[in-house]
Amino acid sequence: MTFYYKTYSWANNSSEGISEKTRKSWEFFADKKNWRIVQLPNGFYQTECKNLDAEGNPIDTWTDITRRETIESAEAAIDGSIEHYNKRLEFAKGPKVVKTFK
Repeated sequence: MTFYYKTYSWANNSSEGISEKTRKSWEFFADKKNWRIVQLPNGFYQTECKNLDAEGNPIDTWTDITRRETIESAEAAIDGSIEHYNKRLEFAKGPKVVKTFK
């Protein structure tokens, strides 16, 4: 499964923001309970994530995302994906002031 998302820049005064459906899917993928690790017959570990239906509701099917040699690296891959989606959610809140001048 390929996840698609579109980014927006507030620098160009775009009135368009992140859609509610996109935000809901990012929140879903940022929750670790929606992920699992399975062992394959060849000994590798596969990370999988639950699917969402067209309305954005979770369904009981899983999509393979990555394969890793160890359980630790598989869990690290999941943690990296969760971090990625959390960053997207933070970005969707708008620009973050990092420094002000007087």
